[in-house]
Amino acid sequence: MAVDELDTRILRLLLEQPRTSVREYARVLGVARGTLQARLDRLERDGVITGTGPSLSPAALGHPVLAFVHIEVTQGHLDDVGDALAAVPEIVEAFSITGGGDLLTRVVARDNAHLEDVIQKLISLPGVVRTRTEVALRERVPHRLLPLVEEIGRGTGK
Repeated sequence: MAVDELDTRILRLLLEQPRTSVREYARVLGVARGTLQARLDRLERDGVITGTGPSLSPAALGHPVLAFVHIEVTQGHLDDVGDALAAVPEIVEAFSITGGGDLLTRVVARDNAHLEDVIQKLISLPGVVRTRTEVALRERVPHRLLPLVEEIGRGTGK
């Protein structure tokens, strides 16, 4: 979908000031509230805006260990293993991938012993052949989308 300069300004405000009201956004942007609401509705309908909830910190919730676990799956069992992963609360994301392995999961844990327990649970799932784990030491670039939105808004992200 095309994102114009006003969309870019709207998205920047949503990312930088997520707890502000629509009325205040409209005032800051210098547009009518109805115009802003129509843009927000379109951005949601087109899937650009996918949620409005808070961002949570696993570390602040007592799970400071972050690991990426690659999972190799028996042929024909990808969907079954994917469904089983959804039942493991420590898995915060899972993706089908190409390359080494079939699935890539982002796992959080209380400590290394807890991480080992989670990995053992994954290994015991029917259809899992093997896992390979990489522990994150430090976040170097936090999850962000604003630079991408701004590039697209300038028309250079094509």
